[in-house]
Amino acid sequence: MAKPEKVQAVAELKELFENSNSFFVTDYQGLNVADMTVLRRNLRENDVRYLIAKNTLIKRAVSEAGIEGLEEHLSGPTAVAFAQGDPAAAAKVINESYKERDLPRVKIFSVEKELFGGDDIGRLADLPTKEELLSQLVADIESPIVATVQMIDGMFRELIGTVDALADKRKQEEGS
Repeated sequence: MAKPEKVQAVAELKELFENSNSFFVTDYQGLNVADMTVLRRNLRENDVRYLIAKNTLIKRAVSEAGIEGLEEHLSGPTAVAFAQGDPAAAAKVINESYKERDLPRVKIFSVEKELFGGDDIGRLADLPTKEELLSQLVADIESPIVATVQMIDGMFRELIGTVDALADKRKQEEGS
């Protein structure tokens, strides 16, 4: 008979696997407490939850969630980062930590229900975040509008300059 704590842990993990748009299965062995604290804080700032759990509980949750292909990667010390938001932002945090300390090592990850090998984390981390893409889109949409406004403004300035020059010329002709 399963202990209530384990049943609750499996249910929580299952819910996270089902409701996250991406997750990263990592081997955290070798990270000290300070490194783990920094990693968790950086992940939390990007709406990512990082959980350490026993492989048997993760396997049961994965099975109940109907996710296939993870079982072979669930050995040794395992932690899972569940991203609710932008997968690229989570990948950047994990990849930066890996570059600095060679830890945590990504075993496998999933984006939108598709599994990728841990070696592909760099490709995902190199993608711009959702916010960066949106700002690039706004800039691309805005630039022709700004150019048009500047062109119209230039034409009006030229027109006003011509009218002012004509008015000055008339004043000089009337004054002579």
